[in-house]
Amino acid sequence: MRLVDFLKGPDINQGVKEYSTTDGAVLLDVRTPDEYRQGHIPGSKNVPLQSISKVAGMIDNNSTPIFVHCLSGARSRQAAAILKQMGYINVKNIGGISAYAGKVER
Repeated sequence: MRLVDFLKGPDINQGVKEYSTTDGAVLLDVRTPDEYRQGHIPGSKNVPLQSISKVAGMIDNNSTPIFVHCLSGARSRQAAAILKQMGYINVKNIGGISAYAGKVER
């Protein structure tokens, strides 16, 4: 992997494609409720970073595939680390919706 590729971060478009083909996966949007209402990826669930512990009440199987995104990728990186600390073993930060090229719902 080149340094440029590492600095670029995850590709949300590839991440959403992978989410859509993964059985039982959850697409988690960790932006604020207001940001979520302004436009979100269809099928995503909104759990703001500051409320990430609420995921435990939503996803009881710690091996459920969880694809996490936010606006730029910073909050989703934090959320993914917290989810792993909570015991979830199949967590992937897919980056920021600002780079998403697909359809959004409002």
